[in-house]
Amino acid sequence: MQDWKDKYASYIDKQQSSSTEQKPASGSRLTGELKTDLPELQARLGENGDLVVRDFLLFGAYPAAMLFFSSLVNMEQVREHVLKPLMAPPPGQSEVPEDTGGMIHYIWSTAVQVTQGTTTADLSALPQAAVKGDLILLIDGIPEALRMEMRQIEMRGVEQPQTEQVIRGPREGYVEKLENNLSLLRYRLQSTDFRIEISPLGERTQSRVALCYIDSVTDSSLVAEVMRRISLIHTDGILDAGYIEQFIEDQPLSPFPQVQSTERPDKTVAALLEGRVAILVDGSPFALIVPALFNQFFETVDDYTERFIMGSLIRIIRLIALACSLFFPALYVSVISYNPELLPTDFAVAISGGRAGVPFPAVLEVLIMEVSMEVLREATIRLPQMIGGALSIVGVLVIGQAAVGAGLASPITVVIVALTTIGSFATPAYNAAIALRMLRFPLILLAGMFGLYGVMIGTILILNHLLYLESFGVPYMSPYIPGKWRDLKDTLVRVPLWWMRRRPSFLHVRDTDRLPRSVPTAEIDQILRQGDETDE
Repeated sequence: MQDWKDKYASYIDKQQSSSTEQKPASGSRLTGELKTDLPELQARLGENGDLVVRDFLLFGAYPAAMLFFSSLVNMEQVREHVLKPLMAPPPGQSEVPEDTGGMIHYIWSTAVQVTQGTTTADLSALPQAAVKGDLILLIDGIPEALRMEMRQIEMRGVEQPQTEQVIRGPREGYVEKLENNLSLLRYRLQSTDFRIEISPLGERTQSRVALCYIDSVTDSSLVAEVMRRISLIHTDGILDAGYIEQFIEDQPLSPFPQVQSTERPDKTVAALLEGRVAILVDGSPFALIVPALFNQFFETVDDYTERFIMGSLIRIIRLIALACSLFFPALYVSVISYNPELLPTDFAVAISGGRAGVPFPAVLEVLIMEVSMEVLREATIRLPQMIGGALSIVGVLVIGQAAVGAGLASPITVVIVALTTIGSFATPAYNAAIALRMLRFPLILLAGMFGLYGVMIGTILILNHLLYLESFGVPYMSPYIPGKWRDLKDTLVRVPLWWMRRRPSFLHVRDTDRLPRSVPTAEIDQILRQGDETDE
């Protein structure tokens, strides 16, 4: 085996000589001569440390060669299920056909133990098949190659989602292997209407992208639009689902996400049942759900696995925490700087006493504390898990207390920033929480310049932007604007499941009914009839 110095020297020599050599034709076909086709295929693949070329006698009589990448297949399975039967004599007294079609059929039906494969006479298609994990079998005298799918890559097993905590529900999360992720969806959605479209994407990575939807539910125009946007992607590589998200979203400059990502198969199936489309990428443990609306980022699957009273209460608490994380620091700055008369006298005196030794104005003080908290939060995320927890405790207790003792911040400011940070943690979607954290800073600056008027101006600008946004043709603030009782049953509160009989109208689904019109209980049947009347 060559060392790296020899490899470097040979690489330089090849680079210098390749400039004068002519590249092989892109559309050449197999000649049927092993001594010609095999070197040509090796030249197209180049020198690779994991490229295996195995010369042998097929059935002990016919010269043949097998080519594959050892890093993409299970070597033991290749030896036992492919090489061993191909090198053994024909079973019994059977004779091997000499013609091309008969030979390939005999190998496929009698010798190899592989589930999928195909034949091709196009030499230019074989390198791409090899890098995807196929075995390439070349036989002397036959101008066709047999491609056998034997790809096997070691992956981590199905585990609990890391970014979405499960309170009550399935504890299975996506992994990096696309087949495993699709099996988790098939396991939960055992319907003949479930469709999966798989195609490669990326000029160099050729990553497999799966488009999932329910044919009898999802609007065909939505599926066509998703396919159109994906087809317009032209890039070298797709390494994660986040790459596709940045290419297909409607407004890339908006801080609000217009594509929902999830690590949970049950959440994906729930979205598919509503009439949405899911996108999965081989190598990524996340699925993308479109269209994604503002209301989705503050809902969890746990809201539906719990009873509707508890689910509604938790959702209201979550929305209150959202409002606090966005507006609390700006309201504090505006009231302290411009309108202290709005506070009770005793409380205003206590705040002014705490700020007596602080040398900064309120707006600068809050900005310093907010930036410090964001730096601490980012450092906690990037550090190893065992160290991150200790750092967060030290940062909150020691640094906060030291800042108050040194007169750099008042105690009420530390409390406001702490409550704001806790409120941002209540947002289930990480990317939506980042959007709120980004908007908090311009609101604080507007509050420092114009007081409550600045907070009002910032709020109006945010609302106007939300009303302007769309996700795949659906208004981002649906179902609030335009409001419809049929869709408002699952917004600020969640009504009982038997009351949500129809799917969301803004998705323009083919099948609108979730529940049948006849139910076993008379009281529930009466409630559904009342819901039908209000829907109309």
